[in-house]
Amino acid sequence: MLCTVKSGGVLGIDGYKVDVEVNISQGLPQFITVGLPDTAVKESKERVKSAIVNSGFSFPLRKITVNLAPADIPKQGTLYDLPIAVGILGSAGLFNEKRLKEFAFVGELALDGSLRKIKGALPVAYGLKNSGVKNLILPEGNSSEASLVKEINVYGFSTLREIIDFLNGDLEKKPVSPEIDLSLSDYTKYPDFYEIKGQYTTKRCLEIAAAGFHNVLMVGSPGSGKSMMAKAFPSILPPMSFEEALQTTKIHSVAGILDDFIVRYRPYRNPHHTISDVALIGGGSFPKPGEVSLAHNGVLFLDEFPEFKRSSLEVLRQPMEDREVFISRATGRYRFPAKFQLIAAANPCPCGYKNDPSKECRCSNTEIRRYRNKLSGPIIDRIDLVSYVSGVSPEDLSKMNSGEKSEHIRERVIKAVEIQKKRFKETPITFNSEMTPSMIERFVKLENSAENALNTAAKKYSISARGYHRILKVSRTIADLEGSDIVKLKHIIEAINFRLSDELYS
Repeated sequence: MLCTVKSGGVLGIDGYKVDVEVNISQGLPQFITVGLPDTAVKESKERVKSAIVNSGFSFPLRKITVNLAPADIPKQGTLYDLPIAVGILGSAGLFNEKRLKEFAFVGELALDGSLRKIKGALPVAYGLKNSGVKNLILPEGNSSEASLVKEINVYGFSTLREIIDFLNGDLEKKPVSPEIDLSLSDYTKYPDFYEIKGQYTTKRCLEIAAAGFHNVLMVGSPGSGKSMMAKAFPSILPPMSFEEALQTTKIHSVAGILDDFIVRYRPYRNPHHTISDVALIGGGSFPKPGEVSLAHNGVLFLDEFPEFKRSSLEVLRQPMEDREVFISRATGRYRFPAKFQLIAAANPCPCGYKNDPSKECRCSNTEIRRYRNKLSGPIIDRIDLVSYVSGVSPEDLSKMNSGEKSEHIRERVIKAVEIQKKRFKETPITFNSEMTPSMIERFVKLENSAENALNTAAKKYSISARGYHRILKVSRTIADLEGSDIVKLKHIIEAINFRLSDELYS
């Protein structure tokens, strides 16, 4: 007897519909799975058999053939355990097959028949909704996550037995409808800027970056506070919108790092400099999102920036510009969103003490040049703001007052972000850093004196066309922080000072 069960799978970060066809026929007892299954899918037969028996049902001792259609797309993961088990029990006539057609099923089975959480529940729910599926049954641990998708009813269960009782009408269950309030985000998990004494220029740089989603490079001696300021940076970021939260949740769900049913905070990723190219950018035999995608709508902090492999840094060039990553494999082309904010920290030389007033640099000019050359011109050109972080002596540290609280800085940032949302409401972007050249021409209006100063600086420092546009974007953000419609001379000068990386990093 043939029984077809609707299910879903994930390609990249996108879900799609899968039909699990289970056929039980006469013959020697065997269990065959076809449709390009990976090892986890092939091993499901052992989990399914034990789960069915331990749920109080009889496992048919006949030839069982399972086909996962479309059969030309590779299937991976443990989410097909539940639909396979339901298909076997449906073939045995344990429930009404007409009711079966109303639902799709995904979930991993434990040997005792209980259901375990799966990866990618949110994209699977999206894919099934787009395929016209109205009802989805899955593990209770994934129910809140999947119910973020509108126009599909999500039912969460804890055991296989409950699902069969539900399909037979012996158990009532209502669709899940979670309560979502992103305003409950707690910023106390991050260090506060008031704990950081001094460093007013760098803190101003980070405030501008937070307001316009700009990339930042901090250059300074060891112990000057670069890492601490980077860790405190999320405390001044604006809260995520619901759409941003859904995008990020989708990626984290596929990666299996979802703590709550929705991502409430802007991601903060801090990979070690020994990271591989694939781990940073994404990929693999079955392409998975890398760190740049896991930081989508959030921060990618690269400490000891020049210590990263040259090849790893070069792969950042395209996603920093395009805000997405495309990975091509024989099985298809995969797109991973990568709208991240790069915060990088570097020493000025190998020993770390060039230009430091308290310690003498031990590096030769050749060593410094070799160290600087680890960062290519195209990478530096994609960074909007550069700040030199000078060390604070212990004597001065004890005399200084505490800095401004993150809460107050965040209020200014949020006001600037609201200005940008109104400005770009008819466009597909949100932040100043995302403006195209045509948008810059439309939205960045300069005073005559500001335009003259920018043109003079561009000639003097040989600023590239990309660098020229990035100065305009940063100056627009600085003007937004002050609530000014026009970009004035002081805004341009501040943006230029934060742009002259070759002057600072020398």
